[in-house]
Amino acid sequence: MNLIENVDLARRLARAILSDVALYNQEKVTEGIKSDNIFEILADELEEGRQHFISRVSPELASSNIYELAVVDVLIKRAGKIESTIW
Repeated sequence: MNLIENVDLARRLARAILSDVALYNQEKVTEGIKSDNIFEILADELEEGRQHFISRVSPELASSNIYELAVVDVLIKRAGKIESTIW
């Protein structure tokens, strides 16, 4: 399998992985936002997603912050409508 070397494709992959994490763990996302501990609640799922991302992209992109930025964009920003003490 060829590794992804294009930054835009890597971003798209990261967002797709995290969209799946959010979709299949909606209750955990809601609970994590409400309790301000989303990273602890989803630690296993986020790490599994990170490993999948790393396995599909070039080492240069794997060592970038693309995955972490996608976590914020997909899990945190989209959850802005959930009542929370953090906003």
